[in-house]
Amino acid sequence: MRTHSFLTVLLWSSVFSVVHMTPSQKRTNKHSHSERIRGLSENDGKTLHRTKRGWMWNQFFLLEEYTGPDTQYVGKLHTDQDKGDGNLKYILTGDGAGSLFIIDENTGDIHAAKKLDREEKSLYVLRAKAIDRKTGRQVEPESEFIIKIHDINDNEPKFTKDMYTASIPEMSGVGTSVIQVTATDADDANYGNSAKVVYSILQGQPYFSVDPETGIIKTALPDMSRENREQYQVVIQAKDMGGQMGGLSGTTTVNITLTDVNDNPPRFPQSSYQFSSPESAPPGTPLGRIKANDPDVGENAEIEYSISSGDGSDMFDIITDKDTQEGIITVKKHLDFENKVLYTLKVEASNTHPDPRFLQLGPFKDTAFVKISVEDIDEPPVFSRPWYLIEVDEDAKEGSIIGQVVAQDPDIAKNAIKYSVDRHTDLDRIFNIYSGNGSLFLSKSLDREETPWHNITVIATEINNPKQSSQIPVFIRILDINDHAPEFANYYDTFVCENAKAGQLIQTVSAIDKDQPPRGHKFFFELVPEFAVHPNFSVVDNKDNTAGIMTRRNGYSRSKTSTYLLPIIIFDNDYPIQSSTGTLTIRVCACDSRGNMQSCSAEALLLPAGLSTGALVAILLCIIILLILVVLFTALKRQRKKEPLIISKDDVRDNIVTYNDEGGGEEDTQAFDIGTLRNPEAREESKMRRDVIPETIFQIRRTSPLWENIDVQDFIHRRLKENDSDPAAPPYDSLATYAYEGNDSIANSLSSLESLTTEGNQDYDYLSDWGPRFKKLADMYGGEDSDRD
Repeated sequence: MRTHSFLTVLLWSSVFSVVHMTPSQKRTNKHSHSERIRGLSENDGKTLHRTKRGWMWNQFFLLEEYTGPDTQYVGKLHTDQDKGDGNLKYILTGDGAGSLFIIDENTGDIHAAKKLDREEKSLYVLRAKAIDRKTGRQVEPESEFIIKIHDINDNEPKFTKDMYTASIPEMSGVGTSVIQVTATDADDANYGNSAKVVYSILQGQPYFSVDPETGIIKTALPDMSRENREQYQVVIQAKDMGGQMGGLSGTTTVNITLTDVNDNPPRFPQSSYQFSSPESAPPGTPLGRIKANDPDVGENAEIEYSISSGDGSDMFDIITDKDTQEGIITVKKHLDFENKVLYTLKVEASNTHPDPRFLQLGPFKDTAFVKISVEDIDEPPVFSRPWYLIEVDEDAKEGSIIGQVVAQDPDIAKNAIKYSVDRHTDLDRIFNIYSGNGSLFLSKSLDREETPWHNITVIATEINNPKQSSQIPVFIRILDINDHAPEFANYYDTFVCENAKAGQLIQTVSAIDKDQPPRGHKFFFELVPEFAVHPNFSVVDNKDNTAGIMTRRNGYSRSKTSTYLLPIIIFDNDYPIQSSTGTLTIRVCACDSRGNMQSCSAEALLLPAGLSTGALVAILLCIIILLILVVLFTALKRQRKKEPLIISKDDVRDNIVTYNDEGGGEEDTQAFDIGTLRNPEAREESKMRRDVIPETIFQIRRTSPLWENIDVQDFIHRRLKENDSDPAAPPYDSLATYAYEGNDSIANSLSSLESLTTEGNQDYDYLSDWGPRFKKLADMYGGEDSDRD
């Protein structure tokens, strides 16, 4: 039995000798000690040696991706307890037991049921045991064994990215590293060359190369220019088996971009440029654009423009447009066609970020010439100054010239100019100007104290082209003349105490003057000559434009004199000297011992001592009210007395009767009786005026008799004259109408007033001889037929 088991293990080992294996024997010692004791007891102390029983196996190896017609045989499990009678049962557990690995429970043969992939799992750990079918106990303890999967080259190399992106500055040297690509192989790197990868370049030569072991891509050509070609596509291959025939491979694409460096200077496309500008263009006006071309990009293409020289460098400027990299020519100063018509500029364009590595290629700048012609336009007149200041005395006479403004046409034509004053700036029309020569003169008098400054605007206009005009401010300062006398600065309420002492200061006065002398005010105070030596008060000049009023005696009495008037003369020191007299009212008041005023009223001395101030006020109010009532009553009475007879404004003095026919006839008794005029005796009675009651203060004036005057016209004239000179006549005129035809009438009288004294019918035939104007009247009164009708 012991010999058979040993031979079986040898046979199993020889069968798998073709596969690399590592011997590994495990023997269990679970039953060896007891069997050894039993053997000793059976042989009565004789030492027995036997081979230990146990599992007999090795580490198993399988090839991955097995594609044979049958299942792949792995190995066989066997124990020396197996007598081949089928009493033992082999059981396999662990990784893939029952699914990947199947064991014959009777023989212990193990087979792989499926194709295995080392890249999924390269090592399986299994456990095996043998049990007695009858008793169900293990005849050998459970133990582990390992099945390893041998690798085959079934995976191609794979790059970490399907596409790589890289960049490198242009003009880089040969061998400059660009990027490193990496490919991995899932095969076993420790078994053969299945996972040994080698890199090669399939596309991108001769510009780039790749290191076969590291996968680093490098430049292969010198001075590659971005301006010639910017993008490159490189294809890299990774092949396993060390690059040998039969190996698997994978590829990737690398997009390489050449980045820009400042290796190109700016260049003008033309050597000269031509622009024009009107002479009226204000500073800052753009005239045109120029651009230098630079094939570089980004900050390497940024250009700065400048004027390096030329006769117009101080008249023009150039600025850089950061967005378009253009140079903008602008006006720097005001142009004048009459002064210069053509300017030449030398403009320079240079890079702002040069690369020191390429400075040896030459200066990174370029120059061009710019010619600018000035166009003539009709310009408005130009004043000789930006503004004018004129000073004039305030006592200047009307019509006197105070100053002159001068303007001229800047154009070659030199058109004539007329001047005028903007009346919006001189609403009072104080100033005027001669349109031909610009001389300003006064139209009204000036008053510095009212308006010390006048700001007017003078307009200069071309006579041939009124649209061309310009304005200039003229500031007129009115110079002060000493034409105002000084006067008291305030109203002074001055009083002197009854108990005042001689030499006591009772008031300090000061003065003001509307004039403003250049050296300041200086005032002098003194009493008027009539009171040069005043018996009660004196004036002391303080030499600081103030004066003090001093008492000259002791004690003053309200009962004798309650108020003093003190006239004071105030002089100034300007030329001509002006002076005024101010009267200071000084009241005499009762004061306490400290000089505080208590009462200044003179009536207070006459009232009883026990009468209070409130009672005095009440008495005064009553008296005032009574006086007001008396005045109102008298005024109303006078108004009733002097009420005129004529109420309506349409009324007239005498009785005027209006007739709608030719005459009132003899029956008219209401009209004025002219007979009274012819009867001097009727006029003798002196009758008073009926329209106004005569005042008693006026005596009734009597006129001399006029009996001897029989001329009514003369009588009327004298009566009119008498009424005009009458002081008792009312304050309105009197309208008197007298029906007097006058003397020596050729046509005689047509009145019917005397018809009563005439007997018989009158003859009116003579009316027919008066002409066509009296024809109708002749028809009415002439002829017997008409009478009968």
